[in-house]
Amino acid sequence: MPGPRPGYVGGVFYWRDQTPGLEVAFTDRHDGVSDGPLASLNLGARVGDDPGRVAENRGRVADALGLPRDRLLFMAQCHSAEVRVVAEPWGPGDEPAVDAVVTDVPGLGLAAVVADCTPVLLRDQAAGVIAAVHAGRPGMVSRIVERTLEAMRDLGARDIQATVGPSVCGRCYEVPEQMRAEAAAIAPESSARSWTGTPAIDVASGVVAQLHGQGVAVTWVPGCSRESPDLFSYRGDAAAGRYAGVILRRPAS
Repeated sequence: MPGPRPGYVGGVFYWRDQTPGLEVAFTDRHDGVSDGPLASLNLGARVGDDPGRVAENRGRVADALGLPRDRLLFMAQCHSAEVRVVAEPWGPGDEPAVDAVVTDVPGLGLAAVVADCTPVLLRDQAAGVIAAVHAGRPGMVSRIVERTLEAMRDLGARDIQATVGPSVCGRCYEVPEQMRAEAAAIAPESSARSWTGTPAIDVASGVVAQLHGQGVAVTWVPGCSRESPDLFSYRGDAAAGRYAGVILRRPAS
């Protein structure tokens, strides 16, 4: 098995950026307590893992962020175009069925779990507004990123920046021709070909194009989930776990 990519952070994080008052990171699959195909830092609650192990894994990420566990918010993702603005934590089992969360409350961490889909983390530091988005192919086609930007702007965000996390690359996401055509009708940049020359979709390229179309500056973290030993990939193993993009605006000291 190949080693970690150059620049890999290690611990529970694949990539991490810490600036005053803000934390943006993507987790890896290491340093958790799950086993089998879910080994070891599975953060997905609906992939057949023991709930206690998922809770422990999520707690380890919260601890690494210096955040109380109940303030790291996960969604019940469902490949929708639904966006939720949140002002306070929700309890276990009360996670909303949405695919993007937005807040202007400091001290709340937002998480989007993925295993090939594109995690998108958004912020306007001056306005104090952040968001986490789960953008798979259905989300890209339904323009969930643009809906999230609209919700952020409703809270006063104006200078929004994005960090797009690692996801499955277009070479590894083979699809039927009709599916590629449907995606390309929304985001032409998503049209791709697989390693074997068959029709494919590059969801992240489509999402990045949508962000650029909205005037959002993008940092794109490299890495293909199917090719990396440090990330989970549904395409690589349908029984795989989930990693996450997490964003946190810290309260002023």
